[in-house]
Amino acid sequence: MNSLGQDDIMNMEAERPTWDEYFLMLAKLAATRSTCLAFPVGAVIVKDRQVLATGYNGSPSGSVHCTAQGYCYPGLSSCDASKILPSRAVHAEANAIAQAAKHGISTDGASIYVTLEPCLSCLKLIISAGIHEVFYESIFNSGEKALVRDSFISDGLVTLKQICIDEATAKRAASFLLHPTSVKSDRCS
Repeated sequence: MNSLGQDDIMNMEAERPTWDEYFLMLAKLAATRSTCLAFPVGAVIVKDRQVLATGYNGSPSGSVHCTAQGYCYPGLSSCDASKILPSRAVHAEANAIAQAAKHGISTDGASIYVTLEPCLSCLKLIISAGIHEVFYESIFNSGEKALVRDSFISDGLVTLKQICIDEATAKRAASFLLHPTSVKSDRCS
């Protein structure tokens, strides 16, 4: 049997995703369940490095999915194609908070990882749910919306941090998704 040297152990540790990358990757996986035609969004609520709830954007529970009918409204390919009609989707953050509430899980003092910076409505919901840290991948708010967001930050109600997944980490994660992971490794033989 081969024993692992210090360099092998250090390389294995370096290949592990950071906690932020790990939870953002889980949010990205949650986004694969999205039923929104405009763009998929995923969210993961975390406390003490434990997942409390996940969510993704889509039609309300029990409602026909936009992906199933091929449109959001008759004659409208996606909700973002109209300036008049509201989106039919419940946002990922709201769905994650609703799932926690439905199962009696407190979100007070938790963090949330989302693939898209929360809109102002979701940000207010996040703050009201006692979530104080938001980690997101892509920017959403700009202009006057960013001013309102920034006022919540300056009031100490919430912190927001944009994070990215390292390319090597993403490639390794993709490899895990594409190939069996629970097989004997040559490293330990």
